[in-house]
Amino acid sequence: MPSPEPPFEEPAPHKGAGLRFPSALTILAIVTVAVWILAFVIPSGAYDRNADGAPVEGTYHRVDSGRSFVDRLNDLFLSPVNGLYGVQDAKTGQVGPTLAGELYGSAGVFLFVLAIGAFITVVFATGALDRGIGLLAHRLRERGALLIAGVMTVFSVLGTVEGFAEETLGFYGLIVPLMLALGYDRLVATGTIIVGAGIGVLCSTVNPFATGVASSAAGISLGDGIVLRFVMWVVLTAVSILYVVRYGRRVQRDPSKSLSGFLPGDREQRRTESADGPAGTPAPGSPVSPKAREAREAREPESPGAPPAAGGGPPELTRTHKLVLTLLTLVFAFMIFSVVPWSSALTGKADATPYGWELGWSFPQLAALFLVAAVLVGVAARLGEAELSSTIIQGAADFISPALVIVLARGVTVIMNNSQITDTVLHSIEGVVRGAPSALFAVMVFVVNLPLAFLIPSTSGHATLAMPILAPLADFAGVSRAVVVTAWQAASGWMNLWVPTTAVTIGGVALAKVGYNKYLRFVAPLLAILFVLICAFVAAGAALT
Repeated sequence: MPSPEPPFEEPAPHKGAGLRFPSALTILAIVTVAVWILAFVIPSGAYDRNADGAPVEGTYHRVDSGRSFVDRLNDLFLSPVNGLYGVQDAKTGQVGPTLAGELYGSAGVFLFVLAIGAFITVVFATGALDRGIGLLAHRLRERGALLIAGVMTVFSVLGTVEGFAEETLGFYGLIVPLMLALGYDRLVATGTIIVGAGIGVLCSTVNPFATGVASSAAGISLGDGIVLRFVMWVVLTAVSILYVVRYGRRVQRDPSKSLSGFLPGDREQRRTESADGPAGTPAPGSPVSPKAREAREAREPESPGAPPAAGGGPPELTRTHKLVLTLLTLVFAFMIFSVVPWSSALTGKADATPYGWELGWSFPQLAALFLVAAVLVGVAARLGEAELSSTIIQGAADFISPALVIVLARGVTVIMNNSQITDTVLHSIEGVVRGAPSALFAVMVFVVNLPLAFLIPSTSGHATLAMPILAPLADFAGVSRAVVVTAWQAASGWMNLWVPTTAVTIGGVALAKVGYNKYLRFVAPLLAILFVLICAFVAAGAALT
């Protein structure tokens, strides 16, 4: 008998004296101090503003910030606090926690991230999502191309609506043996998972951690630009699926064409993997707290209506699982409905009068939606009061890192605002934008953000840091801010498909047991294709607006 695929294991930390890329929190702390120091050197300045608060091109002038050294030191000390709930004074424009005016901090986005973290964790605690994906993979196990397309489509959908990325690490123990059993190599499994979810994040339509945070920082609705992003998602997902399927068929026909080669026992697994092997187990490693996972494992054997599938395959979805997946679909569908500016989307006019049935929701309402949805899912899955409460708390705790990244990044913009150097930075590149064709400007936004995405692998932190500069530039270039959001998130998503600073990529190749250099050889042609397509989409989007 062939040796079974080893059970899922987290990648072991690298031992030895080696350089480790700092975390997003560390990078943003360094950026905060660096910007604070530069604020002593960069002259203060300001633009005149129109009724919407946007800078008026050609009106930049020098001003005196009036900030003493003690004031500046206080800005540095309070930057995380101001990044969370700093208030901007309407008269002076200064931001501080005790001032009166409009909220400048990211408290709304911060709570929203925690709320959606709680919701996602509760969904995973029910076992519905990983069992659903496992069942899909098992049913398509004899149809290689359909298996690749089905899994990539599911991951891409989850990526575009909720930023499904790190969660994919739990599915290697399921997908790798299935691909080997079909005569593929480990790179096919790696590409199916990393590229499938990565394309969804790259073309985020309403992904709260990318589109949501960037739209908030740009001062636009989450639904602005959703048509362009949706078309882009459809095309790029199709292209990526065809790329992985084409490579997989080449390996099937001639195993010597494999870029990764085969480990001992890989070839023997072809079409001999037993139906009750790894495909019959729920995908481990999902983002669930240990207590929640233990409770789920203890509860599942007693779940009603879950007879084993014929041939010893994975259990069918129970009524509870189906109900949870239905609720998951309805929640994200309602989120999309609630944020899309339907009058503008259907008429093509940015200033169209909203329809009476439009909700126009933003982060406060969405945070409440996901908190309520987390409770509904928990009740539907009969988690129990104690387990549901602990799972919601654990989910919020698991997502505190990206939430804090948003706060720190917003704190940097507060320092720039109070020192009045933001408009000076805008003015320094106004000449580059002035007169540039709108299509070229959109491509420039995409290209400029590529190195920033490498330095700041956190999507949320990158968005919060870059958008206060990029969004006003769009006004100068006569381009919709939604196009800038699309170009920015495409740059972040494109880089995250291959850069070694992301846990999804490095962890994925480690779990699949393929070399990082081999993965780069596999994905490089696709990256080139995606680069060209992204430039074409953002250029077309800018030209049309």
